[in-house]
Amino acid sequence: MKLIFQKDSLMNGINIVSKAIPSKTTMNILECILIDASSDEIRLTGNDMELGIETKVEGDILERGTIALEAKIFSDIIRKLPDSDSDVTIMSDERFNTTIECDNSLFKILGRDPQEFSYLPFIEKDQYICLSQFSLKEAVRQTIFSIAPNDSNKMMGGELLEVRDNVLKIVSLDGHRISIRNILLKHNYENQKVIIPGKTLSEVSKILTGDNEKEVLIYFSKNHVLFEFDNSRVVSRLIEGEYFKIDHMLSNDYKTHVKINKRSFMDNIDRAMIMIRDNDRKPIILKIEENNVNMKIRSSFGSMNADVSSQKTGDDIMIAFNPKFLLDALRVIDDEEVDIYMLNPKSPCFIKDDAGNYIYLILPVNFIAED
Repeated sequence: MKLIFQKDSLMNGINIVSKAIPSKTTMNILECILIDASSDEIRLTGNDMELGIETKVEGDILERGTIALEAKIFSDIIRKLPDSDSDVTIMSDERFNTTIECDNSLFKILGRDPQEFSYLPFIEKDQYICLSQFSLKEAVRQTIFSIAPNDSNKMMGGELLEVRDNVLKIVSLDGHRISIRNILLKHNYENQKVIIPGKTLSEVSKILTGDNEKEVLIYFSKNHVLFEFDNSRVVSRLIEGEYFKIDHMLSNDYKTHVKINKRSFMDNIDRAMIMIRDNDRKPIILKIEENNVNMKIRSSFGSMNADVSSQKTGDDIMIAFNPKFLLDALRVIDDEEVDIYMLNPKSPCFIKDDAGNYIYLILPVNFIAED
């Protein structure tokens, strides 16, 4: 095999597929990137058996072939080669001896048998949806923070993607909060419901350009999901099982409704968190009265008290939250003002818009009222 690349193009391809290389594994072949130039295209692939990423890289094929190279050393070599405009030549022989040459630099490394490498599984393209890269990237950003990747319950480490006609709903939860985003699709599709690992969606989001004019196709099968966009394909195993039934938690009942400037509310929560350390988790107490939200926090480090003007309808209420949970939700909302709905100090609060584009449910915490 003999291939010639531009350094930037090759490095970009390596960065994309490296997201599917495991940090620890007992199978050495999974630590490799496959270079496949057996046809008229050059494709790089990384595959940890749960998540697989393949991307097309521009280059000249002087001799066809395939080789598997250890990802870390391959990436480090290419990254540290000289000028980004330089050509990189990669050659390998039948014994997998590989040379990487660029300007006056020459590296010799031993590759692995590409036959040992597991290609991405074949996915039937019967059931799918299409949406803009921008919409998917934004929806993941606006929900991924409320998964629980280290929880023993796998469901909490994934996100629900539910398709109903022309609406895609994305849901995540961690036992203390729920994040929901609804995306209006251009066409009606067959109803579908799958649970995708949070890691998969996070890595897909990093690769997406976020261009509103570019599309991503998502194909569903029984055990896998396939994302196709630009020159890349991402295949992931699905999380098996039935997702949590959250509809009964999404009540429209409330006794207090507050409309408040998001930036002012966020800034004061951010200041309040100065008083908190990991081993001293104190809630932020909100006292909501006519035209004002009083925000108070007290810890072993000190206290903070602030007032933010607001518009209230309904009952006065005093309620407390983990300030980080409030801040996480507010940061991903683009509206200048947010609407918060509360029933009582023990029931979840809802931050949602009238159009139903987003819903953030946050459970309150117990607190002792202080003067």
